Amino acid sequence: MKLWSDSWTNGDRIPARFAAGKPDGAGGATFSDNLNPHLAWSDVPAAARSMVLICHDFDVPGRGDDVNQPGREIPADLERVDFFHWVLVDLPPLPTVIAEGEFSNGFVARGKPGPQARGNARHGINDYTAWFAGNPEMAGDYYGYDGPFPPYNDSLVHHYVFTLYAVALPRLPVEGRFDGKQVREKLAGRVLAEATFSGTYTLNPRLLTGA
Repeated sequence: MKLWSDSWTNGDRIPARFAAGKPDGAGGATFSDNLNPHLAWSDVPAAARSMVLICHDFDVPGRGDDVNQPGREIPADLERVDFFHWVLVDLPPLPTVIAEGEFSNGFVARGKPGPQARGNARHGINDYTAWFAGNPEMAGDYYGYDGPFPPYNDSLVHHYVFTLYAVALPRLPVEGRFDGKQVREKLAGRVLAEATFSGTYTLNPRLLTGA
């Protein structure tokens, strides 16, 4: 199975319009266009009844003490954890494309609604749900795609991996409000094929200028 995009070249820097955050011109960050990228796939197994799409960043700091703190930089050797940016299940194998901006066009405070998506597809919550949980102005259930917004003081360039799974079931056995970890657990033993597409992103001014 193959997965690709017209939005950027596999492994390259993600354009800012597909991110939730962009440089603010003063060394910090602000919200960006937050468009979901174009994705397309081929060579799906004949037995596939549905597709599952997960986007995650595996470079997120395991502790938030230094996140976005002026005058500090998050060390590269800090423990890193997964952060889910998009969880989409029960996507029909056809059509074999997701259009740019089809599921996300702008960052929505308190999150976009869900879980129902196109047709019978369903969105899970992404990890901005937990990130904003303690913020009265932003707290809510963040369904669907919300793109990169790494700490602007992180010494690591973050990597974002889109993984598409072909599944023999028309409906994955997750219900209600589900997240990326739950979907990964339910995929165990049910995947017919998978494919990945990735990109990188940073908001660190030092890394952006190559200093």
